[in-house]
Amino acid sequence: MTNSTDIAIIGAGIAGLALALGLRRRGLNSRIYEAAPELKELGVGITILPHAMRELTTLGVGDKVAAAGVTNQVSAFFNRFGQLLYKEPRGREAGYSYPEAGIHRGRLHSILYDAAKAQLGEANILINRRCTGLSQDANGVTLFFEETTSGAKLPERRAKLVLACDGINSAVRRQFYPGEELGFEGINTWRGVARHRPILGGHAYIRIGSIKSGKLVIYPIIDDVDGDGTQLVNFTSEVPLFGKPKNDWNKPGKLEDFLHAYENWHFDWLDVPQFLRNSEVILEYPMVDRDPVKRWTFGRVTLAGDAAHPMYQRGSNGCAQALIDARVLADILAGAHNPEAALRAYEDARLGPTTNIVHTNRTTPPDFINIKVEQLTGDAPFDDLDRFITQDELRALSHNYKRIAGFARQDVA
Repeated sequence: MTNSTDIAIIGAGIAGLALALGLRRRGLNSRIYEAAPELKELGVGITILPHAMRELTTLGVGDKVAAAGVTNQVSAFFNRFGQLLYKEPRGREAGYSYPEAGIHRGRLHSILYDAAKAQLGEANILINRRCTGLSQDANGVTLFFEETTSGAKLPERRAKLVLACDGINSAVRRQFYPGEELGFEGINTWRGVARHRPILGGHAYIRIGSIKSGKLVIYPIIDDVDGDGTQLVNFTSEVPLFGKPKNDWNKPGKLEDFLHAYENWHFDWLDVPQFLRNSEVILEYPMVDRDPVKRWTFGRVTLAGDAAHPMYQRGSNGCAQALIDARVLADILAGAHNPEAALRAYEDARLGPTTNIVHTNRTTPPDFINIKVEQLTGDAPFDDLDRFITQDELRALSHNYKRIAGFARQDVA
């Protein structure tokens, strides 16, 4: 193996693997450098929206992803009293050409990793290599690495282009924005999974409550885990804890840290406290993003995915935008005569739309429906919701987010 490559990808997450696969399908080879000492199934659930499934289908793995998860047929919004506010069909039931599905993040990652190993060769996916920095000259980029497990310095690597897909705490981004801070507004989240009989038919993406007092998102990610029809159901809890420090990523969480927000949530369709007490895994995460920047590309280096535009984990859109980044970047590089100009063209195409989504996820995400109803009803049960807001008005709020995020039905071809 040589110490140089035409295209180096930093990070073997969803963005990095999808980008490598997209480049390979266009006849371009790359080498991936990943900090993790091993790639294994981690995390909990993730939702693959139709525009994300479009990208995965283009990479040849869409059917595998859909089969490994549970399709969403309806999206339903409830207040914290268990009253239905609004619902709409999703995925193919809404007329999309692609399904929408919930899946274990580890399963999605494994599908992409297996495809990358088969198409790139394992020798081109180098793990246990933490990128610590880079330098550029007229002919390319020198990358510096250390062994993640030992901290030992590793040989330098050369590349003609570097595509940084190393996540929200990107070491490459930090080199160009050294003083940057994470954006944290006092909202901590916990994610977990629990076994449960199908809830509302077993194909529903459910949002309950609002971030003002406590929000819960629930959707299934694995069907029939016990041979008796039980599903593995993912949940995300968002609780405002203003004045307290943000929690960490992928660390074991404690039920007692957030259960208090849901103790009275006993509905005729779900006993929320009991559901949460049945959790098999709980992980804690901060609700963070970064302020959008005006530039991702620096000579022969550019950013993609969460390294470029980390956004609040609302609307299930981070994964989709990373996959779209990968496709657009691969397309432009495949036809490029000037690689540096190609990286700038990719930035021109993607920076504006993703900046808009980052801001929208902060102010009017999909669960703005819950917030709006809570404001109008005074956070109290209602007899007739139409006295406060109509279904057409709620539908318009939902459609507006889809339009901004790029998955209005007419945009997903």
